[in-house]
Amino acid sequence: MASGPASPHSTSSGDTNVIELTTDKTWARMRVEASAAAAQEPILASFLNATILHHNSYAAALSYRLAQKVADQEMNAMLWREVCDEAFAEEPSIVTAALADTYAVYDRDPACREFMQPFLYFKGYQAIQLHRIASWLWRNERQALALFLQSRMSELFSIDIHPAARLGQGIFLDHAHNVVIGETAVVGDDVSMLHGVTLGGTGKESADRHPKIGNGVLIGSGAKVLGNIRVGDKAKIASGSVVLEEVPPGCTVAGIPAKVVGKCPDQEPAKEMKHGLWVI
Repeated sequence: MASGPASPHSTSSGDTNVIELTTDKTWARMRVEASAAAAQEPILASFLNATILHHNSYAAALSYRLAQKVADQEMNAMLWREVCDEAFAEEPSIVTAALADTYAVYDRDPACREFMQPFLYFKGYQAIQLHRIASWLWRNERQALALFLQSRMSELFSIDIHPAARLGQGIFLDHAHNVVIGETAVVGDDVSMLHGVTLGGTGKESADRHPKIGNGVLIGSGAKVLGNIRVGDKAKIASGSVVLEEVPPGCTVAGIPAKVVGKCPDQEPAKEMKHGLWVI
């Protein structure tokens, strides 16, 4: 009996139809997807041409898309695109991180079937990329514009990330609604978090007061991580938990207040996206 078509997320080496999914191929793959979508749905052809097909690089397309999203009556798209292009030119790692984020969404979200989907439509992805611009502004002593951009992002996406917060790459904000990340928070590489997550402080002190999230951590929906505490690499925080104490690497925590309930059985919890409480 012949097998059905491969899943778009399949990475089986035995399937010759599966494209190797690496970030250096992302842009070429997105252009193929956009061309196919424009042919299938001509009413979207102008939109896809403007956002993807017209551009000769991922960076150029990204600056255009972000500028179009964030533009308003106070600051138009042309001005925002100049800001984005300047940031990308001075700090190319912003674009590298954006490509890694694209792959992270595609790899971890079963609802994402094309590389162009997060780029065009997913607010979690777009908010992270705009935060990277705001962070660049903040670090270059342009705090007024950084805070303006933070406010605009919050209005657009219902996501509030302080420009001074530091995010790694390969970040996946699934659904992303009501995510709050405070000023002195640090988020490592390959982290996944769902909607309603707060990385917040515990009082009105102005010093280092927000969580430090290690690499490969999975944070479930509605979880609150509060205070200047460390969440170790590859830990899992159960949905709805309130974390007030350090979380050891590779552990699962749950509850209010959250307690360690065991070792996380997943080798890569943020990538495997298993939200159950099974432990070892």
